[in-house]
Amino acid sequence: MKAELAARSVPPAPDTRRRVVLIEDDPDIAEAITFQLEKAGLQLRVARTGEEGLEAVRRGADLVLLDLNLPGMDGLEVCRMIRRQQTTAHVPIIMVTARADEVDRILGLEMGADDYMVKPFSLKELATRCKVALRRAGGAGEAPQGYHDENWEIEFDSYVVRYQGREVRLTQKEFELFRYLVERAGRVLTRERLLERIWGWESDVDARSIDAHIRRLRLKLGTGRHHVETVVGLGYRFVK
Repeated sequence: MKAELAARSVPPAPDTRRRVVLIEDDPDIAEAITFQLEKAGLQLRVARTGEEGLEAVRRGADLVLLDLNLPGMDGLEVCRMIRRQQTTAHVPIIMVTARADEVDRILGLEMGADDYMVKPFSLKELATRCKVALRRAGGAGEAPQGYHDENWEIEFDSYVVRYQGREVRLTQKEFELFRYLVERAGRVLTRERLLERIWGWESDVDARSIDAHIRRLRLKLGTGRHHVETVVGLGYRFVK
């Protein structure tokens, strides 16, 4: 009896699986995705509407899977709201939708999505993309305080940039722009996303003026300018 009481008093071990919020109104699709991702070791929470999804993300999420065709608030608006909230802006978003047109893909990426998958898709591929997105976002530890390779020495806290030993002097906004690109090395970032994350949507800065800021940044980077690459029709990315 004592052993039984002692066993009952032991609290359950905390769930350390990465938290995925799936915002999907189709119950069959939600069930299939939940089964596959939980089998892959992830913790799923399903929301049927955009409003429910936003609340679930605010309670804590490491990744969001977002349908676009939702009742009430649509997926693009949900994505925009997630990116506007400081506590959720960093959470990676994968859009899972039946909208296959190029314009929908571009719009989804411009609104802040990290990836875009068109239904029907392979559930195993979705699980793999989720793991990649979570790996890019980093673990539960502290965020990296800098970036270093054979060319670059970048200290995020002290706003120091050196390329091949030469110090590069940047303004605060230039540094924030460069840091955002560096932290997402290899990923294409649209002008709209850069504008939202560095200046905010309420800024007077126009999305097209991002081109001028990139030109000034490249000028200051000198021989390192080729590491900031233009992706025609989409935006910019930092390449190593």
